[in-house]
Amino acid sequence: MMKDEAPFLLEWYAHHLAVGFTKILVYTNDCSDGTDDMLIRLEELGLGYHRRNEIPEGIKPQPSAMKHAQVEPVVRNADWVLMFDADEFLSINYGDGTLDPMLDAAGDANGIVITWRIFGSGNVIDWSRDPVTEQYLYAAPPTWNKGWGVKTLFKFDHEYWKLGIHRPSIKRKHLDDGFPDTVKWLNGSGLPMEDYFKFRGWRSIRRTVGYQWAQLNHYAVKSVDSYAIRKFRGNVNNKKDKYNSDYWSLQDRNEVRDEKVLRYSDRRRAIMDELLTDPVLNKLHFAALERVEARLEEYRKTDAYEALKASLIEALKVPITQINAKPPKARDPEKIKALMSQVEKNNAERPVNERRTKPSAEFSDVEDGGDGFVPGEIDTSVETAVDWISNHDIFLPADVRIFAQSTLDQVMRGKYQRRLARWTGRVVEDGDRILDLGAGIGFLSFLTLKHYPNCQLLVQEDHASRLALMKDVLKRNALDFDTRLGWHEKPVVDPNSDTTTIASIDALIRVTQPAVIRASQEPIGRLLAQLDLGVTKRIMLTGPAANAFKQSKVSGADLAENEDIGIAEAVVINRTPAVKATS
Repeated sequence: MMKDEAPFLLEWYAHHLAVGFTKILVYTNDCSDGTDDMLIRLEELGLGYHRRNEIPEGIKPQPSAMKHAQVEPVVRNADWVLMFDADEFLSINYGDGTLDPMLDAAGDANGIVITWRIFGSGNVIDWSRDPVTEQYLYAAPPTWNKGWGVKTLFKFDHEYWKLGIHRPSIKRKHLDDGFPDTVKWLNGSGLPMEDYFKFRGWRSIRRTVGYQWAQLNHYAVKSVDSYAIRKFRGNVNNKKDKYNSDYWSLQDRNEVRDEKVLRYSDRRRAIMDELLTDPVLNKLHFAALERVEARLEEYRKTDAYEALKASLIEALKVPITQINAKPPKARDPEKIKALMSQVEKNNAERPVNERRTKPSAEFSDVEDGGDGFVPGEIDTSVETAVDWISNHDIFLPADVRIFAQSTLDQVMRGKYQRRLARWTGRVVEDGDRILDLGAGIGFLSFLTLKHYPNCQLLVQEDHASRLALMKDVLKRNALDFDTRLGWHEKPVVDPNSDTTTIASIDALIRVTQPAVIRASQEPIGRLLAQLDLGVTKRIMLTGPAANAFKQSKVSGADLAENEDIGIAEAVVINRTPAVKATS
């Protein structure tokens, strides 16, 4: 569905031909910039279909177009259907980036739920004719749940399905005839969707989000000048003043760089160049560009433009943690239950372990056996506004690029690793030498040195970016522990070799001779009985290391005195050293 998208139309069209769509159907309403004329010409060239969206009085354009599409032969005869907008570009991360290999991999699935990636302005102010997919390469982190709206690629049968913006809905007459049992949808990583999504919802959740197969790049704002153009045009649901600075703050997310869509640049450019060889399309395309640029030039001379520009630049300063997708709305379980069909109610009454899936590693958190961090190296290549929140008198960055969602909530409330912090006194004595393996961003390490002035501590972290963030935390808190704090800036865990991991940690223990070891990495918990612990008296395993230790059921006299401290993320082990400490 489009209105006044002429400056961007050919790129969007060429991109999706490059992705592998064979039929593109566009509904337009009230166009004044030649969008409909361009689409008519594309249909004349046999490259797609255009329909005018006739809108009855009092009806919004979007529902009207869906009503037309429901009975449209082009839609009814399609193998797969995806409904999306002119500011959305499908990016397939699977295979060669085209549809067919991904659909082949889907096997007998009849739907793929594709989650948005919100792309921001990248701090671009001025208008440019450069392609959207090449200008805007900064996006919200994949773990930002407010950006998890979806669109659904699915096998359409008009007898059973009613089209919807984010997902189709099963027609009520087929809710209890066994049809829901035939619905097999996958998420954007090719993993099974939970059954609830057959019936309701328009967003992914932490257990279902995934981007390994596909993502839908959502360029809702583009540059400041492009945003001004969008305000001229209006929106498909006639929402008054939708495109204000609040909407900009929500959509202008630039926390991480994402270049995956550039895989289409050559194919898209070749198709677009071919389209522009048609003299009619060529004339319409460049006339649309000149028209919008002339209008923009006039608008730039006004106080309204300066006010808009200033408000958007100010909105850039809003941290991502302060963004609200929409005003909070209380969830009413009874109301939802009343709307459910009997099939949905039966599904909801199944045991939780049957209804819910475990999130993929990228989106897991402490409760799922993770360490509370976004996996992998942290992308801090672009400046972004971040809140710093006091947690036990140490200020930490409330940064969605660093912390998984539940852990971020704890940081925001000043309760990060609160229980582990309280247990430090059960593990550490003033004067101890401490080795922190997998120290994250250094919170427990720095807290220990603050509270125990005679302790010495060596921090180690396998992730280089987390080590850099540790130093940012030190600087932000004006902490200086002098020689009491040491740094081991090399990885100790070899993901491909337990033998190398053991050798690296043994060597570090021999050099450090710690009385206390704290460790978070999974292999350490699994391999603990094989380490040469030397003079170590107490061990605190946290997160993945604690879970691995519990699951491995390690035995041995030197590890016999272990204490599950009553919280999921830690185990404390007291041992009698086999050797004496050396000075």
